[in-house]
Amino acid sequence: MSKEMQELQKQWHSVVESIHSNSNVVAFMNSRVGLYLDDHPFVALSLLMFVAVSAIPVAFFLIFIVTTAIMACIGVIVMEGVVISIGGIALLCVLCGLGALSLGVSGVLSVCYIVLSTLVNYWYASRGEIRKQEANGSSSQKNPSVTDLSANKGKNE
Repeated sequence: MSKEMQELQKQWHSVVESIHSNSNVVAFMNSRVGLYLDDHPFVALSLLMFVAVSAIPVAFFLIFIVTTAIMACIGVIVMEGVVISIGGIALLCVLCGLGALSLGVSGVLSVCYIVLSTLVNYWYASRGEIRKQEANGSSSQKNPSVTDLSANKGKNE
């Protein structure tokens, strides 16, 4: 058992030597704080214990911050996707409604155009026929048309 303990002690000394030979540790130990901690081992041990004990809560806090940041980014992406999807669906509905409205309005305007053009053509045709009949001198003998109807209508009233 003593051989194992001596082997463990040698390994420990090699680890301590490697730490003491590190250039950063040498620079720290030559600073004012390093010299103060070297002169006051209780303060050094208290500081070491504080750092060791506070590492776990600090690590949990950092994990919480990173997790929260990742979830916020994912949430923003998901929320943006939902908002864009809802906006796209609303735009599609509005465009479909406008398409149906434009078809209805164009249908009504087409019917109005056809009816008005037919009425105008009929009116000009009947006026032309009346002029021809007046020019021939026989207004109602050859063709009982609109003039006869309007004459009969005038008589009935």
